[in-house]
Amino acid sequence: MTIEQALRRHSLPRLESRMLLMHAWPELTHAAIIGYPERELPQDVEAAFDALAARRLAGEPMAYLLGAREFYGRDFKVSPAVLIPRPETEHLIELALAKVDKNAPARGVDLGTGSGIIAVTLALEAPAWTVGAVDVSAEALAVARGNAEALGAGVDFRLGSWYAPLEPTARFDLIASNPPYIERDDHHLAEGDLRFEPRGALTDEADGLACLREIAAGAPARLAAGGWLMVEHGYDQGAAVRGLFAAAGLLAVETIRDLAGQDRITIGRKAG
Repeated sequence: MTIEQALRRHSLPRLESRMLLMHAWPELTHAAIIGYPERELPQDVEAAFDALAARRLAGEPMAYLLGAREFYGRDFKVSPAVLIPRPETEHLIELALAKVDKNAPARGVDLGTGSGIIAVTLALEAPAWTVGAVDVSAEALAVARGNAEALGAGVDFRLGSWYAPLEPTARFDLIASNPPYIERDDHHLAEGDLRFEPRGALTDEADGLACLREIAAGAPARLAAGGWLMVEHGYDQGAAVRGLFAAAGLLAVETIRDLAGQDRITIGRKAG
């Protein structure tokens, strides 16, 4: 089978076919695909490509098939143990860097780090900061540690639930989180990429606000004076999350919309 025949073999978008073929045959380049479409595929490459294509046709996300996804201009390794990075989360990075001086020493922590995109990106974008990351999943932490090592980011990773594994006396200038916020019975959990992502990272198996309640309630005791709490949440949860922040005594509470005009990130500051 030739390169061109392989690209036409499955009813996939041509770009996806190209990406899967290049993943099955790492030495293959875009230039080679264009310049030598008549080139024969080795049998092992053909078999690997067909297997990847079958998984994609079954709905498996491209990020899991390729093992990586770009976030904030960097490639992060991903696996079914972690959520697939999404561009909406870049708003949280931008807000953190705008509210906390990235050139001055500061302490930040990412709760529920998953693949580590928030913690690793903050550590690289603000090298003066000391950044920690927490996750209840050992498998997720292994992915996050691998990303930190591959990208040269210094992050203190801890296994546990939310604030539990942090030092009792630690105070932070920034607490950031993209926690599970989908309601237990939301139909989206059975659709698209979400079918393949770790359920525990998507839903709290309750009303979608359980994790956000715990994070907001615990933040004042963990924030330094003037420190910020920033969380990502669902498009219809802005008002509820602002209420949680206000109940915790946080100031300057505000919900920021994403590029689609949907409520996406809520922030609040501790007095001081």
